[in-house]
Amino acid sequence: SYLVRRGYSVYCIDNLSRATKESIEIVKECNIVYKVVDITDSSRIVEHIRRFRSNVLVHLAALVDAEESIRKPDLYAYVNVYGTSVVVGKALEYGVERVVYISSAAVYGEPKRLPISEEHPVEPVNPYGVTKLAGEHLVRVMCELTRKPYVVLRLFNVYGPRQNPSYAGVVVKTLERIVAGKPPVVYGDGMQTRDMVYVGDVVEAIEKAIETQYVDEVYNIGSGEPVRIRDLINLILELTGKEELKPVHAPPRPGDIRHSYADISKARKILGFKPKTSLREGLAKTIEWYMGRKLSRVE
Repeated sequence: SYLVRRGYSVYCIDNLSRATKESIEIVKECNIVYKVVDITDSSRIVEHIRRFRSNVLVHLAALVDAEESIRKPDLYAYVNVYGTSVVVGKALEYGVERVVYISSAAVYGEPKRLPISEEHPVEPVNPYGVTKLAGEHLVRVMCELTRKPYVVLRLFNVYGPRQNPSYAGVVVKTLERIVAGKPPVVYGDGMQTRDMVYVGDVVEAIEKAIETQYVDEVYNIGSGEPVRIRDLINLILELTGKEELKPVHAPPRPGDIRHSYADISKARKILGFKPKTSLREGLAKTIEWYMGRKLSRVE
């Protein structure tokens, strides 16, 4: 919807397996053409790419649950790696002039130094991170072979309105429990740090990746500031007025890293990326949305 407001013609394909009724309604309200297509379905991908005649592919489609990826590595490899090879390969074959690939900070794994720059070693610790890194390599090689430019954005912890709690991170999952009158869950001691970046800042970064002349590059997209999970959850409790719901602790989850936050100096300098939304402001917007509208899974 942001890109439409900025004057772009937007065509969306999604298999809707993890979509919400609300997100579909928003697409319908905007001037967005969307089709129900699975990115692993080569023939249908070709059909719609030829119909849309787009000049830029922004590839966000993926399974994104790190914990689930440990249980279902074959599914993650099929969708995130094979699916990427299909949609990017066919897009390049049928006229797309640029690929923007949405990757993840999960490619870095447990950091050896902080903040994490784009030069940090890539050593993912779960199958999800492995598949996103494989996607990066596929995009780079396929674009180099066809002499087409690409941009890779490694997103850190994105939050904001319209997230599906079933597949979202700590913010919306915490809100879901608070609304149900349940205490938030902290995995481990809560001293882990994350880089929380608001979705509104992320979509601005995507637009910059579409337009930039500085291509064939990888950019970190985050706030550039760490926050402890314990402090994040306490801030959500404060903003919702539910401070009586004291967090409960659970064992650390397999595949979770201890600390993570981005060095965004490259994106600042080259893309002109400037995160505008503070954590408090972004959480307030997310809470306002969540309290006003309930998500429901597409049946």
